[in-house]
Amino acid sequence: MRELPFEYAIRNLGRSPGRLLMSAAGSAIVVLLVMAAGGFIEGMDRALRTSGSDRNAILLGAGSEESIERSEIPMRTPGIAAASIAGVARIAGVDAVSPEIHAALPVIVAEAADDGPTETTRETAANTVVRGVRPEAFLVHREVRVIAGRTPETGGDEVAIGRLAARGLGFDPPTTALDASLVIDDRPFRVVGVLAADGGVVEGEVWMPLSDLLIVSQRDTLSCVALSTTTTDHRAIEAFAATRLDLELAALRESEYYAALSDFFGPVRLMVTATAVLVAAGGVVGGLNTTYAAFASRTREIGTLRTLGFGRGAILRSFVAESILTAATGGIIAAFVARELLDGLAIRFSMGVFGIAIGPEVVAVGLLSGLVLGIVGAVLPAWRCLRLPVPEALRSA
Repeated sequence: MRELPFEYAIRNLGRSPGRLLMSAAGSAIVVLLVMAAGGFIEGMDRALRTSGSDRNAILLGAGSEESIERSEIPMRTPGIAAASIAGVARIAGVDAVSPEIHAALPVIVAEAADDGPTETTRETAANTVVRGVRPEAFLVHREVRVIAGRTPETGGDEVAIGRLAARGLGFDPPTTALDASLVIDDRPFRVVGVLAADGGVVEGEVWMPLSDLLIVSQRDTLSCVALSTTTTDHRAIEAFAATRLDLELAALRESEYYAALSDFFGPVRLMVTATAVLVAAGGVVGGLNTTYAAFASRTREIGTLRTLGFGRGAILRSFVAESILTAATGGIIAAFVARELLDGLAIRFSMGVFGIAIGPEVVAVGLLSGLVLGIVGAVLPAWRCLRLPVPEALRSA
């Protein structure tokens, strides 16, 4: 059976630049949407997946296992836990026990006015997770590191900001947040450090000294105590929480807490996926209409090719090649846009901020969706036109 040369499909692409542009743009939009949805899901999963360690445990208030922000435990808990629990890691003579406060507070970017007082530059406050810590926090959360500046000092009205939180507040690159002023609860704080945590949730937080956050939040209790142990066996921690009824504690493995948090946001991921599928389906239907109109105008050409001895299969493969080339063009453009504009884009969420992750897997899924769009969008319309008898195809206008 005779086959149409591949150059025939390439030449046909230039016969109608307007149609080519519309088809490629439609494919690009569908692929870009699929990549955005995939990057959203991958970014959320990565933030939660990289935030927990099997060697770390969390002591928080009983009944608040699903949200550290709602937890309250006595201030004396860290000292009692460090003295009572066997196996707590000790680094340079310091127990890896971190008392912490987690609070979702409005944060406003501000700047110094000419006459001295601080004035806000943005009217809309961004709710951000603010974590009050002591220096021991870096012994427990070992993935956290200061990539610019230094750690904040107690009583100096200073904070360190995660790099995703900095992007969410308009600082790009994040290091430009250094020396900026953030108004938290009507009180200005100077950014003295930028934090990174391998994509974990810490990158979407603001860290300040524990005593400063106690004053800002007007509380006299902790949210939790994070501990790092020398083993992954946390039975001693669980026994401590169960026996100290006066403290009303619950013990969780840090990795289990973030895994449960990931399950909690499962419906959100499902909604994003369903939205992407529905819009992609709409793009396929629209592509079918456009492609059918394009192929219907070439009915006489199809009849001529069949008269010259080319079979339905050869013509169908040539038309599918045209459609795939068009979809591939749109897919490559969408991949470039996604990598340049969407990768690392900060998305604010109740747990803080996470970044859209456009990795190789997401790009591959997006390009695959474009390939499917090109095939499905060509096969059905082309086959319908090919079913016409040759005399009727040759007489078509």
